[in-house]
Amino acid sequence: MKYSILPFLLGSVLVTGQTVYLAGDSTMAKGGGGSGTEGWGQFLGQYLTIPVVNRAIAGRSARSYTDEGRFDTLINTVHSGDFVIIEFGHNDGTSGAIDNGRQDAVGDGYDTTAVVSTSNGTQIVIHTFPYYIQNAVNFFKAKGAIPIVSSQTPSNIWSNGIIGAGPRFVGYAQLSASRTGVTYVDHYDYVAQAYDKLGQTTVNTFYPLDHTHTSPTGANVVAQAFVRGLLCGTSSLKAKVNVAGNGVPNGCL
Repeated sequence: MKYSILPFLLGSVLVTGQTVYLAGDSTMAKGGGGSGTEGWGQFLGQYLTIPVVNRAIAGRSARSYTDEGRFDTLINTVHSGDFVIIEFGHNDGTSGAIDNGRQDAVGDGYDTTAVVSTSNGTQIVIHTFPYYIQNAVNFFKAKGAIPIVSSQTPSNIWSNGIIGAGPRFVGYAQLSASRTGVTYVDHYDYVAQAYDKLGQTTVNTFYPLDHTHTSPTGANVVAQAFVRGLLCGTSSLKAKVNVAGNGVPNGCL
């Protein structure tokens, strides 16, 4: 009898031991972008039945998170069956004549590169957003983890009463997920849907410092929008959404 029970027990340990890890920037990170702000990753756990570990760091891009070894650390941390949500974009744009350590090469080609100059005059080669994201995804998959690529959140910028279209990194995130065969969550559009419904006057109260970083109330709305994106998608993580998560507002895009 004990031999027939053992596989069940081992399976139970694997399932109950699952964890969700978050990799991203200040819009996701604990503490957000400064006083009075908070990242949406701090609110995700209340909508799931498994724990969330927030490894997002303010000021990071797909490139700098890679170059600083943060993806490596996370890859060495995760176990088979864990989920990893990857969301970058706000800090990935070009920085001008002097490299800021965060910008990516322009374009969506995996093999596309650019040469940039550092502040001391050294020239270095940088890669595209998809290069950094796809590499991370493939390493997580090799560990047996389950990556989810999420597009960046919108800034509080409106056009004719609605949130404007997303930057190129939204499309790059979707492309990276498609190329690697993992789930994509259109977080940008799900947040935009929530914001458009709430209206500009209300959403303005979510941004106490600037047009990028949310208050705790705003961060919770952004977390709810991510959950809605999960529920409307095919990721196995949606099976871990709890009762509160299944009650988040709005519908599928």
